[in-house]
Amino acid sequence: MALQESIEKQGNWLFKYRSFLPLFIFVPGLAWFVYLAYVRGFVNYWWLDLIFLFIGFFGLGIRIFTVGFTPKGTSGRNTTEGQVAEVLNTSGIYSMVRHPLYLGNFFMWLAPVLMIMDIWFAMFFCAFYWIYYERIMYAEEGFLRKKFGNAYFEWAEKTPAFFPKLSNYRKSELNFSIRNVLKREYNGFFNLILIMTSFRVIGYLIVDGKFYLDMAWIIIFALGFIIFITLKIIKKFTRILEVEGR
Repeated sequence: MALQESIEKQGNWLFKYRSFLPLFIFVPGLAWFVYLAYVRGFVNYWWLDLIFLFIGFFGLGIRIFTVGFTPKGTSGRNTTEGQVAEVLNTSGIYSMVRHPLYLGNFFMWLAPVLMIMDIWFAMFFCAFYWIYYERIMYAEEGFLRKKFGNAYFEWAEKTPAFFPKLSNYRKSELNFSIRNVLKREYNGFFNLILIMTSFRVIGYLIVDGKFYLDMAWIIIFALGFIIFITLKIIKKFTRILEVEGR
């Protein structure tokens, strides 16, 4: 099999299972975090991990800005049928970068990685993330080339794949939908808080041998959990978050 077809095949497979493969980062990351906490004998200052949390929220903000303007039927969260796209997004954040969701994901995963406080693991994460998502992006773009032809080439020629070009910004053709954001992003929001809170709890268990959590993190976790449960109930039992065409 030629290299081009091989990479595209890998990308399609990774796209299909992309919701599960990040465990290959989380599991070794947690193991390395436990080891370093035991060796060092200390837990990060609560405010330092809070800074890392805001880096994760920055990534979530990129996703929110993307999802809030995204119409229904674009390439995205389908994991059974593979690539799906009825329209080509070229305005809003897509006028600055071709893969804004993956850019947002990077910062969301970077946040707990930074909690480990190890430059080598952070470098490993960046390399793994690049190889992992590069193949997914390659497969996605192969699909879009075939689907949209010249429209895709004209957009891709002036729009960077991963590093945004702010001067390219062109206002979105749709209005921002907060309901679409709440419907789609509440899981990622709480998972970020849950993972980082768990790291702090585990760190204190390893270092001090007891369950402990700083008051600031107790408040963050409690608010996050309330928001998560509330949105989950609303989504399951009502149609409040449903938006036509989104």
